[in-house]
Amino acid sequence: MSPAARIAFTASTSPLAREARARLAARYGDVRLDRAEIIVALGGDGFMLQTLHRTQHLAAPVYGMNRGTVGFLMNAYAEDDLPLRLAYAEEAILNPLRMRAMDAAGQEHQALAINEVSLLRAGPQAAKLRIQIDGRVRLEELVCDGALVATPAGSTAYNYSAHGPILPIGADVLALTAMAAFRPRRWRGALLPNTATVRFDVLEPEKRPVMADADSRSVRRVRWVEIQSEPTIRHRLLFDPGHGLEERLIREQFV
Repeated sequence: MSPAARIAFTASTSPLAREARARLAARYGDVRLDRAEIIVALGGDGFMLQTLHRTQHLAAPVYGMNRGTVGFLMNAYAEDDLPLRLAYAEEAILNPLRMRAMDAAGQEHQALAINEVSLLRAGPQAAKLRIQIDGRVRLEELVCDGALVATPAGSTAYNYSAHGPILPIGADVLALTAMAAFRPRRWRGALLPNTATVRFDVLEPEKRPVMADADSRSVRRVRWVEIQSEPTIRHRLLFDPGHGLEERLIREQFV
């Protein structure tokens, strides 16, 4: 990337991020998103996900700088030498998941998720889920607080908190992970090819309501959910050399 690349700055609603955007825009210039060669996102991981969804139709890669609380998808914040950092940044390509969900009223919903699609119990009783992979029933009944399908990029997020595996960036697999599984009690989840279609059918949906969530886009009282990777959408993220997603995923396993 040229050191003179056109930059569009975008920031979360936090005062810290807004102040950083104003200073950086005054120093390096600022163009509209649709004219940018690089988009610089200022905030935390949640804002980075919002930015990726918002700009997925644009060709420009996104370089994040942490002005939030987590920042796994972000680079360290610094105002000096930004064009040089952008010129030497390493690129990672992420494909999102596509969720299709049918609710209790018979309405179908679709959403994309960069990190994971999760199903969560929405009442006092545990959820009961049937799991199919590519049209074949693999688990007749999973009694649990919920379950999720995570991408490699999202494997260190909710998936990791639920004791799911960390997946290397570039691995052609997805993680299927249960949350607080009661039956089968010892079920540890599964690793699936990223070409797989995962379907959850909600058993006893009136007695045991379930909600589905795709990167904070929620659908209440779902009856079934289908999830598959979406290879036609490619999110381009930029990272400082030696601090890319692959290195972060490895480092996360030794802390």
